[in-house]
Amino acid sequence: MSAVDFPVPATSGYSAVASVAPGSRLVWTSGQVPIAPDGTVAPAGDWEAQTRQVMENVGAALEAAGATWDDVFKLTIFVVDTSALPVVRAVRDEFVNTARPPASSLVQVAGLFRPDILIEVEAVAAVSPA
Repeated sequence: MSAVDFPVPATSGYSAVASVAPGSRLVWTSGQVPIAPDGTVAPAGDWEAQTRQVMENVGAALEAAGATWDDVFKLTIFVVDTSALPVVRAVRDEFVNTARPPASSLVQVAGLFRPDILIEVEAVAAVSPA
């Protein structure tokens, strides 16, 4: 992914536009939620734990498809409360390339598929040809 020079106000933690090299293989993850591989759910109400589990799940999905966090050029983050954004951003920044962050959208929703789920994340990655 390469950032594109786009005349908009400075952004915090994301790119306003991302471009993918021709010939790249695209990888989409489904929305990942804070459920660990063993079926346990990150603690209800704990934004940091839920966000970390979600990002770990996204990373595992990317790895299964032969991609890495460095290949991610787009994130869509669904939250039930935008007041938790500072925590979500702090955890997200442990996973993404902060020098070249992905384009991102944050969407506040009335609820996710279970009432104890606070966050869901989708990622799109571009794996460069070998």
